Amino acid sequence: MAMDIESIIIQYGYIFILIGTFFEGETVLVLAGFLVHQGYLSFTPVVAAAFIGTYVGDQLYFYIGRRKGIDLLDRNPSWKRQSGRVFPLLQHYQTMVIIGFRFIYGIRTVTPFILGASGVSPRRFMVLNAVGGIAWSLGIASLGYMLGYTAEVIIQDIKRYEYIIMASIVMAGIVFWGIYLIRRKRRGV
Repeated sequence: MAMDIESIIIQYGYIFILIGTFFEGETVLVLAGFLVHQGYLSFTPVVAAAFIGTYVGDQLYFYIGRRKGIDLLDRNPSWKRQSGRVFPLLQHYQTMVIIGFRFIYGIRTVTPFILGASGVSPRRFMVLNAVGGIAWSLGIASLGYMLGYTAEVIIQDIKRYEYIIMASIVMAGIVFWGIYLIRRKRRGV
């Protein structure tokens, strides 16, 4: 028996959020917030899945950076250039960088790795990473929910257009990611 989209979202949505936020996650989480507004998912489990995904991913990248950081930076010129943007910030604003790095597009994925390589205490990172992960999960999921609310106010019959809105969120994420990659390639990063 074939499953419809609603059944797939309800059955696998939280797992998809967990996996998506492990790797990157903004588009996944905005979409999840929209799906909460539409009644397919619940807010607290969405935030919990997003938190677990982002927290575990960043902890893993931190420990890889701690073990192999400098060697991998030397072998990867684009990461080395990005680390040049992160290291000066760490010297002056370490706490804020650890809490807020996931909100800064372009340095988000490499920052936990750089933090590990920079000698930040694992305990300090663990605690501040949790604070940042919770703030990010709540904030981005809420943004998606508000997008759903705003769309409902503007469109009113939102159910009729929800697939178009979901596809638009995914397409916007893909376009944004594509533009980022093109710009990065042009800069030689």
